[in-house]
Amino acid sequence: MPRVPRRVWSDEDWERIRRGYSARGMDEKWNVFTEGEVVFLHRSWTGRGIYAATFAPVDDGGRRIVHALVEGDPKRYRRTDDDYDRVMLELVISAIVLGEPAADLRARLVELTRQEPGSAEAPAELVQHSALGLRSDR
Repeated sequence: MPRVPRRVWSDEDWERIRRGYSARGMDEKWNVFTEGEVVFLHRSWTGRGIYAATFAPVDDGGRRIVHALVEGDPKRYRRTDDDYDRVMLELVISAIVLGEPAADLRARLVELTRQEPGSAEAPAELVQHSALGLRSDR
């Protein structure tokens, strides 16, 4: 990924991220696990790896993503653009793993999705559920 999220996650956030996340039902779409400094985000139904993000410590404390990869095979993952992947990566970590409301990231995901042909009128709730497996009120 040419651009990665700029966010600095706190040391407490990093501990929670390291514990990962397993989908708890058929509607949840992501499993997240960590090996060393790399966080892997896989689709829960297929087990396919979509993102791998390498975290590194920040001088003032916390961690940030310093390198990330996204699945490039269109048979395994239909990419839209770099901005979408940057937002999706941060949103899965923030909303799913950490349970944050992440309203700004959710709004940006909807905005980016509506730019795709045929998606301009998609309701925000549908966009978020299809991408994340979460209702907008989580």
